[in-house]
Amino acid sequence: MKTRVIAKPDLKLAAKRGRTPTTFHRVNNSSNTEIINKLKNRKYFIKTYGCQANVRDEETMRGILESVGMISTDNVNESDLIIINTCAVRENAEDKVYGEVGNLKHLKAKKKDLVIAICGCMVEQPEILDRLINTFKEVNLYFGTHEIYNLASLVYETLTSGERIVSIESKAGEVVEDLPSCRNNKFKAFVNIMYGCDKFCTYCIVPYTRGKERSRRFEDVMKEVKELEAQGYQEVTFLGQNVNAYGKDLDEGYDFADLLVAAGHTNIPRIRFTTSHPWDFNGRMIEAIAKYPNIMKFIHLPVQSGSSEVLKRMNRRYTREDYLNLVKKMKDNIPGLTLSTDIIVGFPNETDEEFNDTLTLVDEVGYDAAFTFIYSPRRGTPAAKMEDPITYETKVKRFKELVSHLENSISKKSNEMIGKVYPVLVEGVSKTNKDMFSGYTENNKLVHFKADETLVGQIVNVKITESHTYSMLGELVK
Repeated sequence: MKTRVIAKPDLKLAAKRGRTPTTFHRVNNSSNTEIINKLKNRKYFIKTYGCQANVRDEETMRGILESVGMISTDNVNESDLIIINTCAVRENAEDKVYGEVGNLKHLKAKKKDLVIAICGCMVEQPEILDRLINTFKEVNLYFGTHEIYNLASLVYETLTSGERIVSIESKAGEVVEDLPSCRNNKFKAFVNIMYGCDKFCTYCIVPYTRGKERSRRFEDVMKEVKELEAQGYQEVTFLGQNVNAYGKDLDEGYDFADLLVAAGHTNIPRIRFTTSHPWDFNGRMIEAIAKYPNIMKFIHLPVQSGSSEVLKRMNRRYTREDYLNLVKKMKDNIPGLTLSTDIIVGFPNETDEEFNDTLTLVDEVGYDAAFTFIYSPRRGTPAAKMEDPITYETKVKRFKELVSHLENSISKKSNEMIGKVYPVLVEGVSKTNKDMFSGYTENNKLVHFKADETLVGQIVNVKITESHTYSMLGELVK
C-alpha cells in the first residue's frame, strides 16, 4: 500500500509559541455530494482512550461522520470504518492501543475496503507515529488533533485513492467553530472553552500534541451553553487543558471568571469545569464559584507533588506554600467546598523527604478524591531526559503509601455523608449492580440506589446509608 504523507508531526515546531493571534474558522455544514455518495450508509466504530477532551473529540467525529450519512455501530466486526482515538499521557494507554490495533488484523484480512484509522495525541509524537506505521500495515489513515474537522474528506480520500494517508500537522493551532456534534449523553454535556496548553510542565506531552493555548470566543461558548440549556441539559462541564487561562490569548476583555458568572445566570442546574491549574486560579474565580448555586463546589486542583523542589523541577510555577494558601482561600470563601487532585509518585530524583512532603500535604488538605500515578516518561519532554536512580520497587512502595494516606482522608469525608440527603443526577443502571441505579452528587460522589428508568436524567434527593469509600449506597427520598 502506497503511503501519502500530507503532514507529519514535529515536536520542535509544536513547541513554538508566539504572539500570532488565534485563527478562527467556521465550517460550511453543506457537505460535498461526492463524499456523501461514497460514505452514506457505511458503518463506523470509534474506540476512545484518555481524558474528557478525547471524549469531546469523539462526539465531534461522530457528528461529522453522521452528517455525511454514516451510521454508528457498537459491533466492530460489521464496521466499514474503525477509529482508535488515542491518549499519550501515560505509557499504559499506548500499550492498550498497540494491543487493540493488533486485534484488528483479522478484520482487515476479511474486508479489504475496511478503513482503520488512528488519531489523537499518541500519533502527534514522531517516534510513536513511525513505530505505528512500520508495525501495523493494516492501518490506512492517521490524522492528528488539528485535523478532526477534515475527517470526512480524509476517509473519502483513503477509500478512493487506495493509499495510506498520514495527515498530522504540528502547529500553534486554530479554533474551528460550527462543527456538527453527536453527544454521547442526553443530559450531561462537555463544552470546550479552550484548547492546548502553554505551561510546559516538564513531564507533560500535551502542549506538543494539542498546540498552544487558544480560547474560543466568549459569544461562541455561551451560544453553545444556551443551546444546551434550551435542550434541557442538566449538567455542563467546561473543558480545557487549563480552564483558568481562558481568555488570556484574546483581546475581548473576558476571563474564566466572566464565563463562570455568565453560566451562573443560566437555568442549567449544574456547571462544572476541568482542569484547573493552581497558578492561574484567582480571587474573582473563587467569588463566582461561591456566589452561584448552580456552579458546583467541587474543584479538581492538581498538585502533582507536595515538595517545592519537585514542583520546581516539574515547572509547575507554584510552591507548596502557594498551593496551600490557595486551598485555604478557597475553603474560607466557598462553603461546602470539596477538592480532588492529581499526584505523580516517583518523579525523577524524588527523595524520601520530598515524597514525605507530598504525604503531609495530602493529610493537611484532606482531599475527597484523587488520581494517582507512578511517573511515566514521555518522549520529547524534558523530564524524559533526566537521570533517575530511583528503583521501580521504591516507586511502587511510595505509591501504595500515598494511596493509604489518601484513603484515610477520602474514607473520613465519605463517612461524614452517611445519614445526610444529597441531590443526585440519575445517570442510569449501575455498572456494578443491574438491580440498582447510579448517579453523582454535587460533590461528585458516585451513589448507587434503587430507582426506575423514569428518573434517568433527573436530579433527585437520595439519603446516604452506607459508605464504600469511593462510592456510596443510598435510598431515594420521595
